[in-house]
Amino acid sequence: MRRIGGRDIVAAILIALLTGAIFTSPPLQTLQGLSLDILTAMRWKLVGDSRDPATSPVVVVAIDGETYDTPPFKGSPTQTWTREIGRVLGSITEGGAKVIGFDVIFPSSIEQSEIPFGDAALGSRMKGFDRDYLIALRKLSDGGKLVLGEILSNDHPEGPYPAQRLAVRNNVRALNVHTDPDDVIRRMPLSFSIEGKPVPAMAVELAARANGAKPEIAPSGATELSGYAIPSAVSNTSTLNFRGMGRDVPTYSFADLRACTEKGDRDFFRRAFEGKVVLLGSILNFDDRKLTSMRLSGGYDGTPGARCALPISTAAASKPRSAIAGVFVHATAVRNLMEHDAVTELGFPMRTILTIAFAAIIACAACLLAPSGALMAWFGLTLAYAAIAVSAFVHALALPLTEPALASLAALAIMIGYRFVLADRDERFLRRSFAYYLAPEVIETMVASGKMPALGGEMRNVTMFFSDLSGFSSIAEAMTPVELVTLMNEYLSAMTDIIQSHGGYVDKYIGDSIVAMFGAPADDPAHARNAVRAALKCHEKLAELNAGNPAFAGHGLSHRIGLNSGEAVVGNIGSRRRFNYTVMSDTVNVASRLEGANKYYGTAIMASETTMTQSGDAFAWRELDAIRVLGRGEAIKVFEPRAEKSAESAEQAKVTAVYAEGLARWRARDFAKAADAFGQMAKADPASALFARRAAAFTANPPPPDWTPVNALEGK
Repeated sequence: MRRIGGRDIVAAILIALLTGAIFTSPPLQTLQGLSLDILTAMRWKLVGDSRDPATSPVVVVAIDGETYDTPPFKGSPTQTWTREIGRVLGSITEGGAKVIGFDVIFPSSIEQSEIPFGDAALGSRMKGFDRDYLIALRKLSDGGKLVLGEILSNDHPEGPYPAQRLAVRNNVRALNVHTDPDDVIRRMPLSFSIEGKPVPAMAVELAARANGAKPEIAPSGATELSGYAIPSAVSNTSTLNFRGMGRDVPTYSFADLRACTEKGDRDFFRRAFEGKVVLLGSILNFDDRKLTSMRLSGGYDGTPGARCALPISTAAASKPRSAIAGVFVHATAVRNLMEHDAVTELGFPMRTILTIAFAAIIACAACLLAPSGALMAWFGLTLAYAAIAVSAFVHALALPLTEPALASLAALAIMIGYRFVLADRDERFLRRSFAYYLAPEVIETMVASGKMPALGGEMRNVTMFFSDLSGFSSIAEAMTPVELVTLMNEYLSAMTDIIQSHGGYVDKYIGDSIVAMFGAPADDPAHARNAVRAALKCHEKLAELNAGNPAFAGHGLSHRIGLNSGEAVVGNIGSRRRFNYTVMSDTVNVASRLEGANKYYGTAIMASETTMTQSGDAFAWRELDAIRVLGRGEAIKVFEPRAEKSAESAEQAKVTAVYAEGLARWRARDFAKAADAFGQMAKADPASALFARRAAAFTANPPPPDWTPVNALEGK
């Protein structure tokens, strides 16, 4: 995971603002409707609808295919059905229906026909044919039980013929629906302006009559019905809640109801229609089909109601369809209004804010994570948000779904592009520059830290690591070039792997020598400890190579390692045309001298007091001496790391203790006792043997009074 800088945060915010504004802008308004469609489908698939259709306050009387295939309607023009329609409407009203709405329009009467029939027009011979029908309409209308439908249009208006209007005292309401730009019906108009006055739409009129109330305009501007403030994201509309996908509305075949009227089964009409709002409409496969929010999962033309007189139709069972009969759009609107269940949509400001916030989260994730990880984060967060949106939609609250998902995906792509072009240039440069010098995990640590090496140089506290093979020149002279290259490759590879695995950076190889540093370019607070641990591991590894690697057989290689910690200039140093990432300072020179000083004491690893102090208490140490290296006037105390503190053997501890006693005697000018102490371990420990000889010499010839216990080394 990379670190976010101030520039990245600003970029994420700007990208989120841009994508959020784009995907909620008017040109992409269809995304708002698509969200409703997806939420409707997901709610149906995941939750369904547990309501019993029998509890629906709305039912549909369907002029269906069965009606057209059943006498007396079979083969008859619809204008001749009016008498039977009037009789069925009377039975429905007697059954206790609250109000009946027409989703069918009879724009003309057979009485108006101009077709010749004998020596007179058919219409003149059929005078009075609609009389009983018009009387039934007048009776129902006067009782407030009937509303006819019409289509308002500037070009092609369609309404009931004048005699019907007169019969119902112009009690006619508009059936127009609100169609979105993608030709999908998701909302229903609440009212229409007719002759300068607002007139309720059919659905509002039916719900108002059923509730015994009138629609009113609240101070907030919302339309209220029986105290219910109808939510309206688009002005003067109600968003349809297709909770039951049409299956929540019982549907009765008009043919069966006509037969039931003939049968005189009043109880059936009471059971089916008492207290209900009834919509009369067509559900033919070729007539008045509407695309709605149910289009993705499919809607149903109602649930077949109980039968009264005719046997169950042999027609195929109802299957989900992308387009449903228009009467069910109105039935859904009426039920939403009566049950206070219309969908509440967020307004444009809230949709935009939510979209921008989601895009900002994903943009930040894309800034923090690798592209694949960011894509997985987008997928996971989108799923989680979709689950929240579906849960909210169960309660009729529609959160934007497609806008946040698409805006955040766009933000993800743009942020990845931003990182590739701008933000990650330094990281790519770093990876290319150090790919052959640092272990991958060290590069990752350096990238994650956000602290890049300054071009040209910077002061860093580091630990320098110098190693050199002992007596290698004489060994190399006895080997063929192929054998020498094989040996060196094996040795350098093994040592480099250890150095890099402990966070070190190999600066250069000089023949058989290795120059490395810890603490740069990767920032490592424990660089001294890691350098000491790497030195111990390198020493152990060389012993393994001598014992088991064929290239090392018979050579018995040994090496010397010098460690020193301190401030140094690290960076790209060189000419304008050629430079290396390297280090320069006195810290480097001292480490090099300590590597060479090992040969005086017969030790493999020597570290300065600074390195010993900075490594903490992780190791068992012994102080070797105080020395003055070539080219440096100040004395340096030097130490040998014996082992990890928990891994120090009893023999090592004994040697360290005896050596410390001898060194204390030596510095106190008690050379005889110092010689005795060092002599105890002289055979097993070269450093003790060195001091035993020096102490014995001073015992015989004591140094002058101004002598100091500092060993001045004359060579490198």
